[in-house]
Amino acid sequence: MDRIIRGEKTILREQRESDAKFFVYWFNQPEIMFKCGFEKPTDEEEIKRDISVHHKSEDSVWFTITDLNGSIIGETGLLRMFPAWHCTDLSIIIPDPKMRNKGYGTEAIRIMLDMAFDRYKMNRVAIGVVGANTEALAFYQKIGFRQEGIQEQGYFYNNEYSDFVMMRILCSEWKKK
Repeated sequence: MDRIIRGEKTILREQRESDAKFFVYWFNQPEIMFKCGFEKPTDEEEIKRDISVHHKSEDSVWFTITDLNGSIIGETGLLRMFPAWHCTDLSIIIPDPKMRNKGYGTEAIRIMLDMAFDRYKMNRVAIGVVGANTEALAFYQKIGFRQEGIQEQGYFYNNEYSDFVMMRILCSEWKKK
């Protein structure tokens, strides 16, 4: 049985191997690779392996983001969940530029942060962002994430260095919103 969370604009559902075609297309686009930190092209088998093995590990929870009609928009997950320290990392990718700025990402992150803080009792959620991805940096700041550090030239793609920006939001900050 699929895990499904319905929002006003999106549905977060358990990932399926059949989602791989969408992700392999988008995750191999050079701009997406650069902005999302992918170091090499991927193929359908690798994506299927991520969905069936890596995204089902005990320290993570992943969802495919769809619109209300079931069309795939992207993916989101909590990973490296460390209950002893009440910390986790967040990931979200909405690769198609036409699907951004429609509220899908905002709703998906709100659902994931509520899940992290309420269901999993996390105190801290972190996200790492390629510094050149200024659109994403502004988006996370709007949500309430704060920059906590920069790994100068910590990311290398296509013979080019970029900073890697570490951001975080605490439970107490989220609950004030």
